[in-house]
Amino acid sequence: MDHTRGDIPTFQEEHRKCPSLDETDTDSEDLSDETANHVNSLELERINTYRLQQKTTVGSTRGPLPREQWLPMGAGKEYPPVLPDPEQYVVEFDGPDDPLHPYNWPMLRRAFLVCILCYSTFAGSFASAVFSAAIGSVSEQFNIGTEAASLGVTLYVLGFAAGPTIWAPASELIGRRWPLSVGLFGCGVFSIACATAKDVQTIMISRFFAGLFAASPISIVPAVFADLFNNAQRGIIMSIFCMAVFIGPFAAPFVGGFIAMSSLGWRWTMYISAIMVFLGFILVLIFLDESYPPVILVRKASELRRQTHNWGIHAKQDEVEVDFKELIRNNFTRPITMLFTEPILLLISLYIAFIYGLMYALLGAYPVVFQGVYGMNMGVGGLAFVGLILGELLGGCYVLFLQGAYKRKLAANGDKPIPEWRLSPAILGAVLFTGGMFWFGWTGYTSSIHWMAPMASGVLTGAGIFLIFLQCFNYIVDCYPTLAASTIAANTILRSAVGCAFPLFSRQMMQNLGVQWAGTMLGCIAAVMIPIPVVFKLYGPWLRARSRLACSPVYDVEKKAYDV
Repeated sequence: MDHTRGDIPTFQEEHRKCPSLDETDTDSEDLSDETANHVNSLELERINTYRLQQKTTVGSTRGPLPREQWLPMGAGKEYPPVLPDPEQYVVEFDGPDDPLHPYNWPMLRRAFLVCILCYSTFAGSFASAVFSAAIGSVSEQFNIGTEAASLGVTLYVLGFAAGPTIWAPASELIGRRWPLSVGLFGCGVFSIACATAKDVQTIMISRFFAGLFAASPISIVPAVFADLFNNAQRGIIMSIFCMAVFIGPFAAPFVGGFIAMSSLGWRWTMYISAIMVFLGFILVLIFLDESYPPVILVRKASELRRQTHNWGIHAKQDEVEVDFKELIRNNFTRPITMLFTEPILLLISLYIAFIYGLMYALLGAYPVVFQGVYGMNMGVGGLAFVGLILGELLGGCYVLFLQGAYKRKLAANGDKPIPEWRLSPAILGAVLFTGGMFWFGWTGYTSSIHWMAPMASGVLTGAGIFLIFLQCFNYIVDCYPTLAASTIAANTILRSAVGCAFPLFSRQMMQNLGVQWAGTMLGCIAAVMIPIPVVFKLYGPWLRARSRLACSPVYDVEKKAYDV
């Protein structure tokens, strides 16, 4: 039986292509032309084989224990001989058309799963910002300042920073379905706990854990899409996913505002969040089958053992040993070390963190303008976020429009992506974002200027946020293809740690500096950061050539030696 398929390499092929992270001699070895020709360089998350992918995040790289540490067989039995050729007992996908592989699931089924997963992500991100509409009521009811009440948003975003260190390894160890389901369920439970809280301490603790659990769809859903779609299809899907992530926080204020000012009260902002998240949980639990190929092979091996009574049959995932020390190293220590030793990763992550923080800062800035300056109520004033939503959608449509040109450029380059190709839309986004912030500050400070002017500025701001975030994120993943998991973790930690602070001072900044000068200051900071994507666009290949970890100027998938 032929176990080889073009886009799912066998263990031996993949092991030759991608040495383990602990090999120390890879800097002196070049990939052969034959091996490089077999590498689909766009399959970034598949550079480690389907069966060994989890070893970069959750699996121990140590060998078997010494014989003297083995448990006894019992009843005086000797240890049986080892399998003569263990690779003969490893299950594989049965060719390129194996119906077990998620690539071969019906397109209608996969499209339905995209809708479910994007909705679940939207619900989790919606819950992050809907509390902003409850800040005034919480502050009044519990007799605390608005700064303290704003911690409800801050702690939720801080939970976003902590969550991926749990959910990403779990999804690569036991599969996607259960961590995703548990995360959505936990977010719903803690949202209800927040809605029923009798004191402010319970609210804040519940918000943090709701954010921690809500990080599950944020961190796992892109991995599910990588399981379901090849790269030619996945670019479009990821753009839709990012729109769901960013539209959620901007849709929450006006929905929450109308709820909070109604007879339902602020607690129903949390109940609505819980209902939305629980709906996502039910849909995922019922309709999402396991999509992670190593776990699919584990189930296939289990079924074959029952059918054949050959208990040596197994999947490579069965060989993984979870080592807590190595788990911490791969998912926390290495990302932090990379963050401070790789200028590309640090500067791009700082830029993304600033943009991400500004996104949540606008939750406090918009009420100052549209409720304070223009005298709108909470619900109507929240409708000003529609401008930002429209900008996000336009930014997403622009990225989708560019997909065709990107694919043609990729094909002309032998399917070898150049990371700097990602940055042209990011540069456009940087200019749009800067213009949007200046526009907002210089039109929203007085009621003599029609309210549609600052609202329209959101179109530029929203489009800029989307283009910068998505394209810069893709850029750093392209730069570190064999360390994509650590790259994403480093970016997530810094982004959420910085972003969670912005809601604490954005309202006060707008009130004390004035809308005009606060907007000008943010616009100036954004303008100062425009050169970041420009510099990497021009000098990225030169910087990557001098990096110990980034791919070379001519794209390769060679692993660099890296020990923390």
